[in-house]
Amino acid sequence: MRGKAFASPSMALHIARRSAVPRLWAASRPQLYRACPPRTSRTFLSLFKRKPTKPEPQPILTEDNLFHLFSQSPFPAVRARGEAIRTLAPCPVCASSHDHADAHVKAEPRAVQFECPDCGWPTHCSEEHWAADEEHKKYCSRLREVNEDEHDLRSGRRLREFELPGPQDQENAISFSNWDIFWYTRNFPSMDTERSRRHASKLLTYPITIGSVIHQYSYLTLSNQRLTPEGSRSMAALRYTLHGETGTPETEEASALKPQMRIFILGARAESSLPPHVWEQLCLLFPAALFHLYFIGPQVSLPKPPSSSPTPKPTTAEAPSPSPEPAKETENQASAAAEKPAEEKPTYLPNVYEPPTPAPIVRHKRARESIERYGVPSYTVPYTPQLTITGMQCNYDEVHAQFQETFDPYTDLFFLFSPGFGFPSPTSVSETTSEPLLQIASPTEWGPVLPLLLASKCPIFVTGFSPADVERDVKSLATAPGVAGEFDWVITPGENAFGSEKWEVADFDPRVMVKTNWGVWGMRGKRRDVRERSGFGLF
Repeated sequence: MRGKAFASPSMALHIARRSAVPRLWAASRPQLYRACPPRTSRTFLSLFKRKPTKPEPQPILTEDNLFHLFSQSPFPAVRARGEAIRTLAPCPVCASSHDHADAHVKAEPRAVQFECPDCGWPTHCSEEHWAADEEHKKYCSRLREVNEDEHDLRSGRRLREFELPGPQDQENAISFSNWDIFWYTRNFPSMDTERSRRHASKLLTYPITIGSVIHQYSYLTLSNQRLTPEGSRSMAALRYTLHGETGTPETEEASALKPQMRIFILGARAESSLPPHVWEQLCLLFPAALFHLYFIGPQVSLPKPPSSSPTPKPTTAEAPSPSPEPAKETENQASAAAEKPAEEKPTYLPNVYEPPTPAPIVRHKRARESIERYGVPSYTVPYTPQLTITGMQCNYDEVHAQFQETFDPYTDLFFLFSPGFGFPSPTSVSETTSEPLLQIASPTEWGPVLPLLLASKCPIFVTGFSPADVERDVKSLATAPGVAGEFDWVITPGENAFGSEKWEVADFDPRVMVKTNWGVWGMRGKRRDVRERSGFGLF
């Protein structure tokens, strides 16, 4: 109609009304698209901007506020441990005093109740006995150190010493001289304080002890007389599988045609509860090797059972909707029930003579049950293509038959962390003397196991938590049936460069302190080579 006048005013009014109706409807309906944020264009330079970092959480305790008496600790777990010590530990002054009425009757020492103001631990039955004990000053500083370490782990600060590195650069060699040089050559975060060293060494002592023993750059050598000539043969076989031929690159591709290294950790306890990413640090020391770890022992931690499916809520037809006031009452009851568990005291299992089974570990998404394969409570986790972990909660002699035909000194080895060979057995007694047998000879403990391990001719490595513990275990070998005279030394007894640097305090007596994996030694079944005579004769 451009360039033409309307035929009549009525026609113009009709057209105007028709065109106005859509405009009014569009103006009256809600403009939902206007609530959306405006579209922004992303420039090329914005790709290089750093993402905003999350602020680090504020710690509950600062570095200068880590010391607390156990009974006044802000953490329920520490307070629960103090209560356990009060029920188990005897007063050292009462135990050493003999001023009771009847000399032929031994007085029972009273339990500790008084907390030392210098170390925070319950150490004596009274303040008078604490002041009279001259020996307490010798180990008080160690107890204070452990006290502060326990509070530091729970302080809420960022524990940088637990931030583990990834794969090692192929051009950088790893040194196993000591913890400091290992952390430096392995690109760990800087350990700026002694407390960080203690935390990191306790976490890594199990995998790095294994790695430092079997690695080609191990600190255990013939020159320092820690490795024996017979041991060098065993280590050469293992290292051939771990590293390959001399000059070949150690890469993931090189492991494609290699057999798995099977490491049997017998009598496993705390080491079975370590997260898999901690054990992965062992694999990262050997890029061209495949590992399968077997945790076997009655105190092995098993994964938590899979979470059950949530129960369906009742429908409206099944349960009528309650009135508003009962609903409010139900909410109050639910909130009170939610607050009640937080007020309950946490359970603490003291580390007495027989350590308790560690708590169930977090169930990995790839974990699967293996009871049908091994016939005992067990699980298997294929954590990475390089690492597989299997745990069995049983004695080793129950599953030995499944492995005895497959042992190979080139691919298999055994590790026993603080097995306690020389300790008296709590269950077995000698038939002749009626005295407790040593655990290495007990039919319910290590008695039937060690002869089976020696028969495999695979190396057996053992650790101890103190010099006395190592000496006690080594001496027990001379009297154990089926062991004495049936083994060759692989590693001579001595200190482990990668033992934990943190003191572990016994709950049954705070005076007893040890360090995990302080020493290490190794053996294997004796080889009897057949020699051919040059000739025959009667004499």
